[in-house]
Amino acid sequence: MRESASQALLPTPRHVAIIMDGNGRWAKARGKERTFGHQNGRKPVREAVEAALELGVEYLTLYTFSTENWRRPRTEVKMLLELLSSTLQEEIAELIAQGVRFHVIGDLEGLPAFLSKGLRKAMEDSAQGSKLVLTLALNYGGRQELLHACRSLVHEAEQGNLRGTEVTEESIEQHLYTKGMPDPELVIRTSGEQRISNFLLWQIAYAELLFLPILWPDFRKDDFFAAVSDYKNRKRRFGGV
Repeated sequence: MRESASQALLPTPRHVAIIMDGNGRWAKARGKERTFGHQNGRKPVREAVEAALELGVEYLTLYTFSTENWRRPRTEVKMLLELLSSTLQEEIAELIAQGVRFHVIGDLEGLPAFLSKGLRKAMEDSAQGSKLVLTLALNYGGRQELLHACRSLVHEAEQGNLRGTEVTEESIEQHLYTKGMPDPELVIRTSGEQRISNFLLWQIAYAELLFLPILWPDFRKDDFFAAVSDYKNRKRRFGGV
């Protein structure tokens, strides 16, 4: 990781987002089905949450299931959604005890009823959490989010509540799934792939990106700590000099 003695370190990011990639390749390397990799992706989530809590990160957003993931084999999708549901039931009590507020962004209406019901209950039960907002991006796509925001703004205009000159960056942000959340300062992607994959397209306009060669099931707290350390040694210019 980079170090610099000539510049002040950046503060710990308030919001870290992670593209959790590599479960399938991790399983294939072990002669297992892709679902084996998904099952072993639970521990890294716990490690990321614990690391975020230890560092004082306020928001942690995990790209969990994209709108494009529906194209995967039906059996894999079914297993993924059932695994998410069972994991949530098993982990939510501990998350609440740790002061975590659970949140979801994406199209919940497009998810199976058994899952969307459990997600809403988890959000309600953890609403008082004040140490970390853990957000899962589920049935989520960045372009779809922007389309949703545009349609909401058009609806307001049709109702006579909005003029074209009143459309600003702020008004758009008020119609995003992430309304009320700060933009991520750091985006981490595992597996060595170097792309964004339709994730938080508006919100990461000025985020620092870090692509790690490790596969998601191998991700641990030390990797999170190292990623934040790398971020803190960078210099953010936001288009300036």
